Amino acid sequence: DALPIGKQSLYFPESMLQEIKEEAARLDRSLSRVVQRAWKISRLEIKKLPSVNDVEGGEDDDTE
Repeated sequence: DALPIGKQSLYFPESMLQEIKEEAARLDRSLSRVVQRAWKISRLEIKKLPSVNDVEGGEDDDTE
């Protein structure tokens, strides 16, 4: 599924999107609000990650 963002869309694996929906319902907040808050909480950690240009082998492995 995609979340429309202005003229952009974000794509999440179905299981991740379901978790976000469940948390949004639990918090009585919109999906957008939950994702925005998650970004604010995690952005400093994300900025510590090496860029794709800094790592041999190319793309990230985002599997957890």
